[in-house]
Amino acid sequence: MSVLVDTSVWIGYFSKGEYIRLERLIKEDLVVTNDLILAELLPFMHKAGAFKAMHALEAIEKKELQIHWPSIIEMQKLNLSNGYNGIGIPDLIICQHCIQHDYWLWTNDKHFTFMKEYTELKLYADQ
Repeated sequence: MSVLVDTSVWIGYFSKGEYIRLERLIKEDLVVTNDLILAELLPFMHKAGAFKAMHALEAIEKKELQIHWPSIIEMQKLNLSNGYNGIGIPDLIICQHCIQHDYWLWTNDKHFTFMKEYTELKLYADQ
């Protein structure tokens, strides 16, 4: 089992000391990341001078994104047909990445809860 940890969880972990069970997943080498999540986090961490946290995050296994645009388009069609209009492309890419590689996603973003209802997305909080 691999868990892709979304930006929302990392922010709570690094800035507020939340999600202590994340430490266990890291120690067990179950956490993965990707360039999208790093691009969302690292610039702000750098600006805040959180270099130790940056290095810790950069040490996590990074999985290459292989964006399959037809899947992204189909997911967005499903979102719209289910009444969810505000789901952005980054969230669709994260969802597609998790489904493609059978990763669990740990997130606080409600968009993923919606998408779980009509995709094969697995949310870690459901465990």
